[in-house]
Order: sequence, then C-alpha cells, then structure tokens
Amino acid sequence: MSDNQERWLMAGQNIDRDKLRAAIRKMGTEYVFLMLDDAITLLPQRKLRKLIAQYLDPDEFRPDGARKVDLLADVKAFQKASLAGKYYQAFAVNSKNYREKSGGTLAWIADCLRLLERCLVQSKKEDPKTVCQAFEIIFSLLSKIDEGNDDILFFADEGGSWQVRVDWEDVLPAWFRVLSATAGPSEYAQRITTLLKRHHQCGRMKMLAAARKIATPAQRQALPERESASEGAIRGSSGSNTRTGLIPR
Repeated sequence: MSDNQERWLMAGQNIDRDKLRAAIRKMGTEYVFLMLDDAITLLPQRKLRKLIAQYLDPDEFRPDGARKVDLLADVKAFQKASLAGKYYQAFAVNSKNYREKSGGTLAWIADCLRLLERCLVQSKKEDPKTVCQAFEIIFSLLSKIDEGNDDILFFADEGGSWQVRVDWEDVLPAWFRVLSATAGPSEYAQRITTLLKRHHQCGRMKMLAAARKIATPAQRQALPERESASEGAIRGSSGSNTRTGLIPR
C-alpha cells in the first residue's frame, strides 16, 4: 500500500470533532458517564494525565505500587462490594428524574461492563476454568438484580439487569468457549439454557446455534435441538418487550 493510499484510508476513519461534540451534548448524562469511563481505559497514560489535569490533581491518583492484574480477584472484589451495598445510592424520586440513574448505579454498570470486557479478552488466553468462574460470578449478580430486592442497585423506575445493556451476542460465545472446556455435556446444556431463559430469551435460538458450533460432539447432543410450541410462544411474547442496548460496547 502506498503512502497516499494509507493517508486516504486514515482520513476516512477520522472523526469530526465538532459533530462529536454536538452529539455528546444531546446525550443523557448516563451515556456521557459511560463514555468517559471507557476513555479512562482507552487513553494512554500521557493523554489521560493531560485530560484530568484540567479538573483534578493527577498526583492524587498515583498508583500505590505495582499491582498484579488478576481477573478473578477483581471480579470477586466486585461481587463483595456489590453484595455489601457499596454501589447502592438512592435519591428522592419525582416526576422529572424518575428515569435517571444514581451515580452508584452508573458506576456499577460501568464496572460490570468493563469486567465483562476483560472476561472476553481473557477467554482467549487465560485458564478456561478461571474465566468461566469470573463470567458466572457476574451473571449471578445480574440474576440477583432481577430478584428485585433493591439491595444491590437503586432504580428510580422499573429496574432489572436489562438496564445494564449487556451485549449478550458478544458475551455469550466467549462464555460458551470456556464453559465447553470445563463442563460435561449435561452441565453445559443446563447452564446455557438456564442463562438464556433468565437473560436472553429473545435471542435463544441464535445463541443455541452458536453454542452447538462451539460444543464438543457430546455437549452438542445434550443441547435442545428445537424449542417447543409453548417455549416459542413465551419467547415471542417476551421478545417484543425486550429492551435492546442503545450503546454498542
């Protein structure tokens, strides 16, 4: 590829900053919060320091020493903080703010999505058993939120794990890979069908097809081939009410 061709391709990938600013100013605070949280992960240290120096003292955020990166330990710490109510932050709800999320709820969503992203990355290179455990701790927290006990997160209006906007079609195949490497046939099938029923019923058949491609022959045989008429009716009715993510992750 010539230098001119490369420059032309790069120019086509550039972002118009004025258009971006205009779009951000129309977004709700939830989306701006999550975008900034992603920027903290994506920016190199030099640019991150320059960004925060306008608002905060960068020297206050120096690391306390070398920290070993440990996915499972971080997920367990997230689980412990979640169950202890560390993210629970309520506010007085009225007709103007009932659709808003508290800072604690937004922080939990950002941390959850970031940990899921780490699970996806590590599913390709870390011990499958470790990554599978990390995935399932996060899934268990999402299920606990759906119990509606209002003990992990505060939702002003209708709450549930659907508000986290997990990209299940991205997450599930990665989980299938590590699950396939660690579970027997019946366990593989049971855990997949249970999770799909709880969190992604509307995409059940597509994800079952993905699970079959990843499975061993024995695991593939244990998976259900087709949904029953009653399951199809339930899936059709639930699918029409399923909220889809507004932010691609």
